[in-house]
Amino acid sequence: MADAAPIDGPVLDPWQDPHPFSPDVLPNGSNPSESVDSEDATQESESGEDESASREKDDDEEGEEDDMEGEGEEDEGEDEDDYEDEEEDEPTLKYERMGGAVNDLLKKDSASALAVSNKLLALGTHNGIVHIVDLTGKRIKSYKPHQASVSDAEFDSTADFVATASIDGQVVIQSLSTHESYMFDMKRPIRTVALEPNFAKKSTRSFVCGGMAGTLVLREKGWLGHKETVLHSGEGPVWHVRWREHLIAWANDSQGVRIYDTQSQMRITFIERPADSPRADLFKCTLYWQDNTTLLIAWADHIKIAHIRERPPTATASGSSNQPPFIVEITAAFQLDCMISGIVSNSLSMPRSLDTSSVQDETLPSFLILAYQTPDTYGDEMTEDRTRQARKTAERPELRIITHTGEELSADALGVTNYQAWSCNDYVMAEVDGPNLPGTSGRCHIVISPKDIVIVRPRGRKDHILWLVDHQRYDEALDEVEKLDEDECSAEGDQSEISPIAIGERYIRHLVAEGNFAKAASLCPRVCGTDVERWESWIFVFAQSQQLQTIIPHVPTEAPQLDHLVYEMILAHFLVHDRQSLMRTIKEWPKSIYDISTVIVAVQAELERSPSSSTSKSLPAPDAVILMECLAELYTANRQYGKALPFFLRLRRQNVFELIREHNLFTDVKDQVLLLIEFDQELLERRKQEGAEGEVTSSEAIALLVDHIHSIPIVRVVQQLRDRPFYLFLYLDALFKKDSQLGSEFADLQVTLFAEFATHRLIDYLRASTSYNLEAAYNECKNRDLVTEMVFLLGRMGNNKKALTLIIERLGDVHMAIEFAKEQSDDDLWEDLLKYSETRPTFIRGLLENVGAEIDPIRLIRRIKNGLEIPGLKEALIKILHDFHLQISLMEGCQTILNGDSSDLAKTRSKGQNSGFFMKSRTMCVLCTQPLQRSPQDLLLLFLCHHVVHASCVDGMTDIYNEEPTEGINVLVSGVSAKIAFASVIRAKIPQGCPVCYRRSEGNLM
Repeated sequence: MADAAPIDGPVLDPWQDPHPFSPDVLPNGSNPSESVDSEDATQESESGEDESASREKDDDEEGEEDDMEGEGEEDEGEDEDDYEDEEEDEPTLKYERMGGAVNDLLKKDSASALAVSNKLLALGTHNGIVHIVDLTGKRIKSYKPHQASVSDAEFDSTADFVATASIDGQVVIQSLSTHESYMFDMKRPIRTVALEPNFAKKSTRSFVCGGMAGTLVLREKGWLGHKETVLHSGEGPVWHVRWREHLIAWANDSQGVRIYDTQSQMRITFIERPADSPRADLFKCTLYWQDNTTLLIAWADHIKIAHIRERPPTATASGSSNQPPFIVEITAAFQLDCMISGIVSNSLSMPRSLDTSSVQDETLPSFLILAYQTPDTYGDEMTEDRTRQARKTAERPELRIITHTGEELSADALGVTNYQAWSCNDYVMAEVDGPNLPGTSGRCHIVISPKDIVIVRPRGRKDHILWLVDHQRYDEALDEVEKLDEDECSAEGDQSEISPIAIGERYIRHLVAEGNFAKAASLCPRVCGTDVERWESWIFVFAQSQQLQTIIPHVPTEAPQLDHLVYEMILAHFLVHDRQSLMRTIKEWPKSIYDISTVIVAVQAELERSPSSSTSKSLPAPDAVILMECLAELYTANRQYGKALPFFLRLRRQNVFELIREHNLFTDVKDQVLLLIEFDQELLERRKQEGAEGEVTSSEAIALLVDHIHSIPIVRVVQQLRDRPFYLFLYLDALFKKDSQLGSEFADLQVTLFAEFATHRLIDYLRASTSYNLEAAYNECKNRDLVTEMVFLLGRMGNNKKALTLIIERLGDVHMAIEFAKEQSDDDLWEDLLKYSETRPTFIRGLLENVGAEIDPIRLIRRIKNGLEIPGLKEALIKILHDFHLQISLMEGCQTILNGDSSDLAKTRSKGQNSGFFMKSRTMCVLCTQPLQRSPQDLLLLFLCHHVVHASCVDGMTDIYNEEPTEGINVLVSGVSAKIAFASVIRAKIPQGCPVCYRRSEGNLM
């Protein structure tokens, strides 16, 4: 094998590398390679790396790139009608073409090899250039270690060293952070290379490589340079090698796959190549270590899963000493209907399928394969037919997820540029740990073709939502987007297209376009939320589509509150099309959200145009009733209770009286008296029909009018009620009961009303009132032939004889005649009554039965003519005698009682006056408030009421008091007769009696 040689190639870094290669870091003391200027025209033509030129390319070339959304799209040129009725399945994974400088690099070159670390990609090209780019497509470094196509590349675990193999026979290991680099010329084309695990941390710097020479070589760095060890040879070219921990797996052209243990330095096993496999140079073998003990082998259209485990101990130690310490078991083997360009373990999440029958258990192991549909049978290579020898057009490559049993879970066709020209070996797939990929979670994979780099990511909720939206499954998209938490919403930056609002508005536009306005309206609260402008814009859209009534039930009235014009527009719509809804809406909506005055004007104008009745004699039309209800509510809400009152009255609202009293609407009701009383009478009639007790006179309206005559003038009420005399009678009657003088000016009218509506109460009114005209009242009673009232009026007018004549001739009521005569106290009237009774036995008997102090029975009996037959005369006379005897007996009994009571009272008084009482020395004179015994010479007066005063304090006693005291005292002591005489003199001086009692009666003494 060849020794290591210096790198022969330019460094194509976008910025100048300040540290060119040094000879001290090259193996075997080789001279450093020539530095090639990145701006050299020759190298530019080879690498195609002139970035400034690539940026000036027309956008036409960019338009050739297909959308990498991986939705199972159909091949170009196929008839799309065959798939019109098929429902498109949601793609399993998410695909996007890498952007950045990579696109410019691949326009002048083609990718041939790929190595991926956690952070970087090493992209080998057919021009022998290696580009180091990050996962966003930004170029970090470029260098040219080879003069021919790069056939394989691999990073070490630290992403510091990149090993590349080329068909120019060289293997180059380049450090990206230091000057260290190695180049080995193997003399024959090299197809594959693999670095030992932890290459950068070990001093051995070991690697294995193989190629067309059919030899697998292990190279290790020692004290004297690199030591070369041939692990295997003689079984054809080595197509692929991968190193994991202490195990090395490689694939031979003729035999199959072998595994070598570096610890025991023994080949563990041989896995035979599938029978009848096509040529390895056309359909490569791919080896992938799933873990330290599991190897995935994909060769042509076959997949095998090999599991390495320790060899179990055997009974004979000698027999097992020459055996490798590990054994290999093939746990699964199956054949697919396609060729395999790459295989990795599937660590990407499955899609959120809507079909529950297609949901697979994500815990089952699965693999991600890059499937290549071969266009040729490769069974007729020896044919001489040019047409059959010509290469067929290739199909789109597919990314499939299959289980360990070979069951296909999903398949997505990749939109790769110029895929028709690529073969199976032109595609490479590698795995990337996800946390290093900005804005994503989980792992991702990289798929390259000669002109494309495709990033394969797991589909998340957002991708699922976007797919649902694109396929017009908006309900499901909204449900899904509402499940996103804040972390998910902000994970990928600003993606307004997957917000609930954006999806909802798109859904609403879709529904409106299809004419499903009901569904669109029901979505508005969910979509518009508290956004006032969005609400208003959609409401106007519905209004322009003549579908305003559809969205009205969903329009918010608070949180948010829209512009008042919106609400007024809705009310105007109801006013024209649905007045029941107008009334309901006015009652339910807050009055602050629209201009009440504007709505009042509109409703009032509509009411004036409606065929309603403005009078109170008939009920309004149904539409007019609704409009009046609306106006009543609006005026009340606008605190215009006075303007609402007429509508409440016409609508017969039962709370109208509470409304009047609560808001003091007495001045407003003064012109609505008739409506008020009519409404009240209807309520009374309704209560009577329902069995409630109540009188017509217990009218609440009448009581309200009477109680507030200052706000509702009597004259104004009478004017309005003249055409309804019964209501006028109720009002004047209630007014008279409250104060007989309040309606005095309408007394004559009241007489007429009493005569018409309450004749039995007319006589009481005539007796109680003095304000009416007697002559007019008499004529009214005469016209109505009200004799009793005529008698009373004639008596008040002084025409007693005519009145008595009416009683006798028209009424024939002796008792009334007697009562009338008693009231008049006119002796001539009695004489006329007696004369009239002389020839009428009935009157004679009535007079006899009612004889009293006004009629002397003897006077009446003497007028009875002899022979006049009077029915009941005997009984009448017996009654007269019995009444006299009874009267005499009562008088005698009363006299006896009076005498006895007088005697008892006189004795009690005498005893009280004559009894003594105890007087203390400190007793005061009531008149002067001085002690009574202030000196022995003071003359004291004692009265029967037990009051004792100084004689000097009593008016009129001055003369007696000025006499000599001794002389007075001698007089008092001289004897009983003298004392009596002295007392008489004093009594004469004090005619009013006890001065204390007198002054108290006058109020001059407390």
